[in-house]
Amino acid sequence: MPTSLMPIELPRWAWERAEVRQSLRARDIGAVFRFVQQYTGASQARIATAVDMTQARVNEILNGRRQVTCLDVYERIADGLRIPDDARHLLGLAPSRDQPRGGAAFDLAAFPEVVRVYSAQRPAAEEIQQQVRSASALDMLAVRGLGLIGLNDSLLRACLPRTQGGRGMQVRVLLLDPASPAIAQRAAEIGESPQSLASGVRLSEGRLRELADEGCDVQVYRYCMLPTWRVIRAGATMFVGAFDTGWEGHESAMYKIMETPHGPLYRGFRRMFDAIVKGADRTV
Repeated sequence: MPTSLMPIELPRWAWERAEVRQSLRARDIGAVFRFVQQYTGASQARIATAVDMTQARVNEILNGRRQVTCLDVYERIADGLRIPDDARHLLGLAPSRDQPRGGAAFDLAAFPEVVRVYSAQRPAAEEIQQQVRSASALDMLAVRGLGLIGLNDSLLRACLPRTQGGRGMQVRVLLLDPASPAIAQRAAEIGESPQSLASGVRLSEGRLRELADEGCDVQVYRYCMLPTWRVIRAGATMFVGAFDTGWEGHESAMYKIMETPHGPLYRGFRRMFDAIVKGADRTV
């Protein structure tokens, strides 16, 4: 039977859950303690012993009557709860000196770039719009782009600067070339005619040309390869989904990816986007 003297150790997957990582990022120690209780059944006394606090102090933190603000206390909590290095990073802490070194030369778990996962675009819509409104650069890799930016009621159309000559945001949009062989393959994947899909691309392109004519800094490119990834990049934040047989990009699960000093995902997707732009034909 667990006692207050036994160490606390959550399963690795618990530290990887989105809600736990969000609490760490917000330095919400009360929420972290509640997750510890949820995943281990630890009592307040057991948590107190692990993090070198009194039970009364743990109780105050759990009930929101006290906040943790000192770095040395965060360190003590991270050490006491055996928080892994990638989760310590979210708290703003250095890797644990007690953890063994070595192993894989490039451990992806140490680079927490994926900060949230959405079931589709709809539940992510508000957050995407917020990120775009505060960004100075917006990149989009789409098929036809009507749902993202091509129509007046598209997800991001109202987020673009329309005053002062549209200055303040550079927009680059990659659309599938309506004359490419890939348009027919993608149309077949989603049960649509190639003519309809190609017409949607041209419509989106025409509406984006209107934005450019109004003074917005909009660049539109046509690419020819079969689309795989659907990317929205607003500054240092990306929202990435996938194109696959049977569903459109907005129906795919969507990953929110943040730029980190060493993480490969954000840099890789940005490099891919820039490479596609170099090989594409600019039309607007």
